Amino acid sequence: MRLVFAGTPEVAVPALDALIASERHEVVAVVTRPDAPAGRGRRMVASPVAERAEEAGIEVLKPARPRDEDFLARLREIDPDCCPVVAYGALLPRPALEIPRHGWVNLHFSLLPAWRGAAPVQHAVLAGDEVTGAATFQIEEGLDSGPVYGVITEQVRPTDTSGDLLTRLAFAGAGLLAATMDGIEDGSLKPVPQPADGISLAPKLTVEDARLDWSAPALRVDRVVRGCAPAPGAWTQFRGERLKVMQVTLDHDRTDLTPGQIAAGKNSVHVGTGSHAVELLWVQPQGKKPMKAADWARGVRIAAGERLGGA
Repeated sequence: MRLVFAGTPEVAVPALDALIASERHEVVAVVTRPDAPAGRGRRMVASPVAERAEEAGIEVLKPARPRDEDFLARLREIDPDCCPVVAYGALLPRPALEIPRHGWVNLHFSLLPAWRGAAPVQHAVLAGDEVTGAATFQIEEGLDSGPVYGVITEQVRPTDTSGDLLTRLAFAGAGLLAATMDGIEDGSLKPVPQPADGISLAPKLTVEDARLDWSAPALRVDRVVRGCAPAPGAWTQFRGERLKVMQVTLDHDRTDLTPGQIAAGKNSVHVGTGSHAVELLWVQPQGKKPMKAADWARGVRIAAGERLGGA
């Protein structure tokens, strides 16, 4: 098939690579979000998908909006058989959905209908799911509601961050998307409607979602830290400034600390929660680089009774 691939971030690149490597299909163009400012200099930078497509000599389309008539006209000229999608980042209007013969097929990082939305991996970690996965489905105008072609499963490990899990799913899902294109092309795959029950939503996480509540159980604190890593990043307040909490571990034996209370030893830093304590491993003070929590505590000289949290 003639494919037009739509995607934007780094997580979409493995799927693009898998389709470029396919001997059965040709990626004739890529659709991605427009260049965006990045880094301290805020210079305009192409998306990771755009950079990979340009390396491969593939035409890149960067519409400001997918409903722009110039973009739709070019897509009609290209005349794709199918448009595979991974984390494109914009809603596709009906005129665009109607152009490819086999529609637009999305690789979504959850076991649909669970975790429909922009942040399925983060919500799976926050919820404590033991198993998640990826699904390919036919895009329609509803939110991740189209019929499903195929799924893969992936175990959520106890120490997984969202970044860890998403990386594994990106590579495993790339194979699923390529196999889905094969099945559509030879007619062996037919999409199956999603069940009406078991639907859960996964909206994009806000900075406020990533704020740690030290009165919550330690298990919840750990899930928020892992679920919000690498972005937006779990955080708390210390002496009126924001402190990012990048990694913790559970300490079931330490129950002498009240929620938010800090206990700094020579090589360890513990914080009380609504259950037992957690040990801080890595933190990032405001305006500084990430550092080991014990180094941070020595530098700020934690006083007896000091706490994390508050206004």
